Amino acid sequence: MSPTPALFSLPEARTRFTKSTREALNNKTIKPLLNAFSQLPGSENEKKCTLDQAFRGVLEEEIINHSACENVLAIISLAIGGVTESVCTASTPFVLLGDVLDCLPLDQCDTIFTFVEKNVATWKSNTFYSAGKNYLLRMCNDLLRRLSKSQNTVFCGRIQLFLARLFPLSEKSGLNLQSQFNLENITVFNTNEQESTLGQKHTEDREEGMDVEEGEMGDDEAPTTCSIPIDYNLYRKFWSLQDYFRNPVQCYEKISWKTFLKYSEEVLAVFKSYKLDDTQASRKKMEELKTGGEHVYFAKFLTSEKLMDLQLSDSNFRRHILLQYLILFQYLKGQVKFKSSNYVLTDEQSLWIEDTTKSVYQLLSENPPDGERFSKMVEHILNTEENWNSWKNEGCPSFVKESEELTRLWNLCPDNMEACKSETREYMPTLEEFFEEAIEQADPENMVESEYKAVNNSNYGWRALRLLARRSPHFFQPTNQQFKSLPEYLENMVIKLAKELPPPSEEIKTGEDEDEEDNDALLKENESPDVRRDKPLTGEQIESFANKLGEQWKILAPYLEIKDSDIRQIECDSEDMKMRAKQLLVAWQDQEGVHATTDNLIGALNKSGLSDLAESLTNDTETNS
Repeated sequence: MSPTPALFSLPEARTRFTKSTREALNNKTIKPLLNAFSQLPGSENEKKCTLDQAFRGVLEEEIINHSACENVLAIISLAIGGVTESVCTASTPFVLLGDVLDCLPLDQCDTIFTFVEKNVATWKSNTFYSAGKNYLLRMCNDLLRRLSKSQNTVFCGRIQLFLARLFPLSEKSGLNLQSQFNLENITVFNTNEQESTLGQKHTEDREEGMDVEEGEMGDDEAPTTCSIPIDYNLYRKFWSLQDYFRNPVQCYEKISWKTFLKYSEEVLAVFKSYKLDDTQASRKKMEELKTGGEHVYFAKFLTSEKLMDLQLSDSNFRRHILLQYLILFQYLKGQVKFKSSNYVLTDEQSLWIEDTTKSVYQLLSENPPDGERFSKMVEHILNTEENWNSWKNEGCPSFVKESEELTRLWNLCPDNMEACKSETREYMPTLEEFFEEAIEQADPENMVESEYKAVNNSNYGWRALRLLARRSPHFFQPTNQQFKSLPEYLENMVIKLAKELPPPSEEIKTGEDEDEEDNDALLKENESPDVRRDKPLTGEQIESFANKLGEQWKILAPYLEIKDSDIRQIECDSEDMKMRAKQLLVAWQDQEGVHATTDNLIGALNKSGLSDLAESLTNDTETNS
């Protein structure tokens, strides 16, 4: 009788896995866990669940003992390795991350999140993405709820960027499909005129303890007053506009629009009259602005009345307000799918928005530093934003284009590699077909001007070089002739090909070469077959014989004294036997030069035992004679 299989014991397995996890942490290797997993009895499911619990138990101990973040991250890294080795469930690393971030203070959460950011490629892999995307989304949302939007702006931004990298662009959970506004973003300011301090002088403010910040106003500079007084009335109207920027649909209401119109005209009039060149901004501050300075970001506007005149003197602050206007105008004019049918601008509103948009861009271009450049950049960004609006209006279609035709072609053959090797996939043109036009243009009688010749086309030249490398032995033959440009080289090759390519219905006249060609033709008529066999092989002969040689090329190679390294290179370059045969003959021709004759090739064929091919080559030579 066979021995009874050992029963799975949960406490024993958990103790063993906990011990192995500790050992793996100390030795910084996953091997102890793999050994324990293979040795313990029970089903894979039971062992995986037990190891998951062991991971959480060890992690809990580390958190309670206030261990360093490195130890915590080492446990999570072990869990990632365990998922890869199929010894724990795919969700385990994400559960551990959630446990850690729930228990640690925010400063340590920053360190843990850095680890999460660095491993975004791991989370996006097939092994982890499906199991972990919801965990990661929930984890990030929990973190955002704990963080302050005004004090932890950088951390919040990192979380948003991580989510943008993790999820695909068309992920619906990350899109504001219905174009909803953040109505919770309320700007709080003083709405009680009785409590206003704007009537007091700046000197009184300083006596009460408000010092001007360093760099705001130099010792030798005095504030220049605006033509429009900065009083509580202006303060109230200025900050009331934030409610329209927060909720633009108010502009479609008649009374609200009139209020917005009145407030906007007054505020923009202040910007026009209160030029930054005439403000109390010190030279030092302007220099900082020109060189970039230290960038400071505020998630919320500071609405203290005492800051009002300083804010109007601040270049960045002014840019923020003007940019808000442009974004609001784009929404009011734009076509938004989820906008109510009642939200339609009147002709008068449209005209005012159009004129005011021009004024806002003008103010931006006058705003230092680099106002004109900044204005053009904003205009470009907002124009690009229209593409996103159109994409959302169309229901956010996927950017991956599915093609039925490509699917059909993909499924034509079950073995794709075999399909690629098929002779029917030979799309390379012959030399005659490709160079026909160039040969005609090279004939002086056709009087084609140089600038209109095909060889001067860079695209044509690139394809010509690839074709010559595959089909013409001239491409690999060394020459002492130097060419200054690719068109000049191709022109020379075209003249050579014109002499060889059959049928030579019309000889190309090339000046000094014309008499030589006529003499060559006369000599050929009087030559005997033996004399012709003693001349170097032509490109046409190589092409023809390579088709016959085919897969027997490797038998012939040693008898042509081709090196083993060259033979291996030929095998690597092409899978097609005819092409390998052609490359062999071209390599032999390059090696032997003028001695690469038909007679020498016939001799090598006979020595290699390919006498049938030798006889065929002899007959072909005599027939062509």
